[in-house]
Amino acid sequence: MSKRVTVIMPQVQKILSQMGDQIKLARLRRKLSAEVVSERAGISRATLWQIENGSSSVSIGSYASVLTALALQNDLLLIAKDDVLGRTYQDLNLKVRKRTSKTFVKKTSEENKSFNIMEYLQEYKNDEE
Repeated sequence: MSKRVTVIMPQVQKILSQMGDQIKLARLRRKLSAEVVSERAGISRATLWQIENGSSSVSIGSYASVLTALALQNDLLLIAKDDVLGRTYQDLNLKVRKRTSKTFVKKTSEENKSFNIMEYLQEYKNDEE
């Protein structure tokens, strides 16, 4: 059986290359050898070398293992954190009723006033602008 080839766009390849450079710099700043980091990550030195060169054939699990070995595992949480385009699409597809139903009215414990979904959406749009 032949391997399945994944086509990587040039822009994505640049991002992977930059990410590899950043991982390598993080390793060098910590004065850790490639052998130590690869051992801690449970991967071969060749795989670490591919990661530091931005190879797209390395699994994301290997990237995660290297970040963990460098104590940077929380940086994985930054991937797609602020999805502005996705939120815009989501907001465009929201069906907004002219009249709020009883299920959208709730009492707030602090001010004891009604919660209006229309006012909330208007404030949300104003905050984004």
